[in-house]
Amino acid sequence: MIVAEKINAARDHIAAFKNIAGEGFVFADEESLKNYGHDETENLLFLPDVVIKPRTAEEISAIMEICNTHGIPVTPRGAGTGLAGSALPQFGGVLLSMERMNSILDIDERNLQVITEPGVITEVLQNAVKEKGLFYPPDPSSRGSCFIGGNISANSGGPKAVKYGVVKDYVLNLQVVLPNGDIIWTGANVLKNSTGYNLTQLIVGSEGTLGIVTKIVLKLLPHPKYDLLMLVPFNNLEKAGEAVSAIFRAGFTPSALELVEIDALQIVSKMLDSVAVPVNDSIAAHLIVEVDGNHLDTLMSEMEAISALLEQFDCGEIFFADDAQQKAELWKLRRRVAEAVKLAGYTIEEDTVVPRAELPALIHGVKELGKQYHFHAVCYGHAGDGNLHIRIKKEGSIYSLNNPEIVPALRALFTLVKSLGGTISGEHGVGLIQKEYMDIVFDAANLSVMKGIKKIFDPNNILNRGKIFDL
Repeated sequence: MIVAEKINAARDHIAAFKNIAGEGFVFADEESLKNYGHDETENLLFLPDVVIKPRTAEEISAIMEICNTHGIPVTPRGAGTGLAGSALPQFGGVLLSMERMNSILDIDERNLQVITEPGVITEVLQNAVKEKGLFYPPDPSSRGSCFIGGNISANSGGPKAVKYGVVKDYVLNLQVVLPNGDIIWTGANVLKNSTGYNLTQLIVGSEGTLGIVTKIVLKLLPHPKYDLLMLVPFNNLEKAGEAVSAIFRAGFTPSALELVEIDALQIVSKMLDSVAVPVNDSIAAHLIVEVDGNHLDTLMSEMEAISALLEQFDCGEIFFADDAQQKAELWKLRRRVAEAVKLAGYTIEEDTVVPRAELPALIHGVKELGKQYHFHAVCYGHAGDGNLHIRIKKEGSIYSLNNPEIVPALRALFTLVKSLGGTISGEHGVGLIQKEYMDIVFDAANLSVMKGIKKIFDPNNILNRGKIFDL
């Protein structure tokens, strides 16, 4: 069946979709199609043919049965904050928005678990469990708008990952609608499980290509009582990278360890009209270092020891946040960096990750590649786990997808990352725009196994087709 026929099939079934999801939750008007045809990935736009907003797993099941029977492409979508194009409806068809599945179903204080639907905003979930003294650590920069289901799809991380791990470390069980409409649970609501294949972890990070997550069981922790934060300026960007590894070698595990290059910090400070961070021509980068725990004296001793250690790496005067307001201002600057630099023309973002000791080599390599391929880059990210976000600005190129001016530079960048023992995405996923570089990090046997898994789950290749790789 050719693509045009599949598009017609999507439109032909609008009445059936309205019967399933409700008259007011199926859209085919131009404004809705444009609104759901993009996410935060560069400046890309792919229009779906129908937008559906289901409320239950059973509604999704019925929709998937129709689409599977008639070969209609289906693209699941969370909040649209993704940066790899995973929620872009490249082949038209049905755009399945999860925004109405937005209930926290149960907070189990006895077992330290929460059951939630995928359309709950991550920060809303965090605040709800915090009210009960509990803690869900994964906190991507978009936590105030992104959905927990999207976090599952991309295996998101965020600043707290350095100490607490990423989304996969908290997912116990998932309810999933398969491409043929079957509804399954992937595991059990237990901390240990060696019963059969680990389908839960297979779904986490699969970017909506294997199934649609409709309920999520997450592990929680007791919320730490205290946190301390300091800002450390460095006169040399690579020295800042070296300091990151030294902190861990000295036996410390911060709850967050972020790097922000000075160019990025200047841009976001200007956008927010903030003077919270001192900026001058001698500073190349800042590290944000946070520790948390239940014993304030211990945390203060750790911060003193870390600050003494950092003085060996040509750092400037260290600033300690005195109160919650100062901490919030610093985190606000860090979390808004991506938005600010994109508005400043750095529209191409890469999500590289290397072993943390290789961070200086990666930073140096990025700057050298910028000279070679005539682009300017700003670097920031989760230095504590080697995850460096690289924002690129090149005259005349606002996107990377199939762009002959950008593709050679990115292949060189990802080849460098691979040579340093890293990989091409730490937390954003592969989606649409990274898939042509998968051959750099995986050989034919790896890709064959992955494609085989996709075919078992989705033999008709309707679910988020064209993401991660082509079949």
